[in-house]
Amino acid sequence: MRLSKQTITLFFKGIAMGAADAVPGVSGGTIAFISGIYPELIKTISGINLGLLKTLKDHGFKAFWQEANGGFLLTLIAGILVSFVSLMRLAKFLIEQHPIWIWSFFFGLIVASVLYMGRQVRHWNLWRYLSLISGTLLAFYLTQLPSYGGVDQAWFLFFAGALAICAMILPGISGSFILVILGAYKTLSDALHNFDI
Repeated sequence: MRLSKQTITLFFKGIAMGAADAVPGVSGGTIAFISGIYPELIKTISGINLGLLKTLKDHGFKAFWQEANGGFLLTLIAGILVSFVSLMRLAKFLIEQHPIWIWSFFFGLIVASVLYMGRQVRHWNLWRYLSLISGTLLAFYLTQLPSYGGVDQAWFLFFAGALAICAMILPGISGSFILVILGAYKTLSDALHNFDI
């Protein structure tokens, strides 16, 4: 099957999201936003409900796949997983061996993302400035939270992973940093590094 240019582009956007999600402090949701796929991503996720099962039962798999926007989700998730699994191993090495380089690179990405998102606001008013300040203070507060000790129980890792995935979807919130705060990032990165999944 020949892949379209749009599918290949979407796959690479997924790779960019996965790369961002693998590094604490960088948001995959921000990458989705600046790459222009965030509205479709949110619309697709919000469209996943029990009604899809009825569509599958009444109209078959093809109608179900189209209604669920399956091609979009499958391509994007494939890119995210390929990138996340492979680049988390690389990120672990770079953070341990060359921390200044890796943090400088991603700090540059974050600054560029902030400038881009700031330009999307056509008119600034008091409430928007207050939202900006509140978001900045919340982000700073999260960075000051102490990291909990690593917990290896399956239920805790499931909870931490679910919370991190929710954070990864939101622009500006790093799912990996949530894992760091919960003390689960090292466990996950070590598991991926050693293929102990």
